[in-house]
Amino acid sequence: MTALTGPLADTFWATSLRRWNTVCWALFAAMAVGLVTMDPPGGSKYGALALLGCVVLSYAVLDRFPDNPVVRPHVYLSVLALALGGLAYLRSSYAALFIVTLPHYWMFGRSPRASMGFLGLATATTVTGSWIQQGWTAEFFGETLVSTLIVVAVGVLLGLWAHAVVAQSAERARLIEELELAQTQLSQAHQRQGAADERERMARDIHDTLAQGFASIIVLAEAARAGVADDPQRSTQQLRSIESTARENLADARELVSSGAQPGHFAAGSVAQTLRRTLDRFAEDTGLVVDADLADPDCDQQTRIALLRCTQESLANVRKHARATTVGAVLARQAYGVELEITDDGTGFVVEESTGFGLDGMRKRLAELGGSLTVTSSVGDGTRVLAVIPMEATAVESEVAV
Repeated sequence: MTALTGPLADTFWATSLRRWNTVCWALFAAMAVGLVTMDPPGGSKYGALALLGCVVLSYAVLDRFPDNPVVRPHVYLSVLALALGGLAYLRSSYAALFIVTLPHYWMFGRSPRASMGFLGLATATTVTGSWIQQGWTAEFFGETLVSTLIVVAVGVLLGLWAHAVVAQSAERARLIEELELAQTQLSQAHQRQGAADERERMARDIHDTLAQGFASIIVLAEAARAGVADDPQRSTQQLRSIESTARENLADARELVSSGAQPGHFAAGSVAQTLRRTLDRFAEDTGLVVDADLADPDCDQQTRIALLRCTQESLANVRKHARATTVGAVLARQAYGVELEITDDGTGFVVEESTGFGLDGMRKRLAELGGSLTVTSSVGDGTRVLAVIPMEATAVESEVAV
């Protein structure tokens, strides 16, 4: 069994010690009065008073200056053990002092080994003093030795039990403290993860709305400036597209900074109509041929947003990188959900070498809905983007029945 340390053990011993202080001081005073009034004058009387004075002085110093928990308690226990032996030799009334101060060995010893050592020393000095005084008599064996050993045995059992209880309580308190610390760390980790997830969501929304809008404005502005002399009508149309895109970006920015809601102005209605407007706008701005075959599945808001964002990101990549002439879009209902396929006949790219934020953002957005993104492309062969979002079987079956 290890030594009891820590706040819990200190509190236990301090509380117990305060309870015994009153009893000890009352016993010291009663013994002093008894020695003065009842013992006959002589050397033994003054010797007993001197021994009692040493115990009282050591205990008072310990009680007044408890700053050193190792040296001073052990000094007091040593003085107490020697004084008990001297009182037993002088045949003074030491039994009450021995019994009342018995808990001090466990309170000040601080460990079972030290407590047992000082208690053994007190027992040895007491028995030795009585033996020197009484000799090998029946009174020594029948009363002094037996009664002392019984008291010591009870004290040892009670002391070990108290140490075991406090050790268990200290271990329980340590486990509770570790659990509370782990809970605090877990809560902080959740908060950090939540903040990181929110930052990622905001970054994805900004990329899918504001960044794409600004990129579209730049491309349209460059095209309008280049054709203002040769094709003013076309440039005028491009300027109107720039104005419309800028207004949409402004509205998206206000939604992002106000309530953190999903930007995009999604009115209730057909997902096919929403994608059709996006594709028509793209064809008008770029002059590319857009071939669309769009079914009209009954989607919830999050699915509609994901399908639109995948369409916008795919078209933005075509505008910026593909140098294509034709774009295909297919939205189809399947038994397991809904599929969106965007293809182009552009220059293509090596998918494994792609480092852009757009494809990764699409994958994460679809993954949140249990879906997946497959990108197939090679240099010179165009690109195919396939987004799959699962839907409830009952919803798909009802659409097929219609």
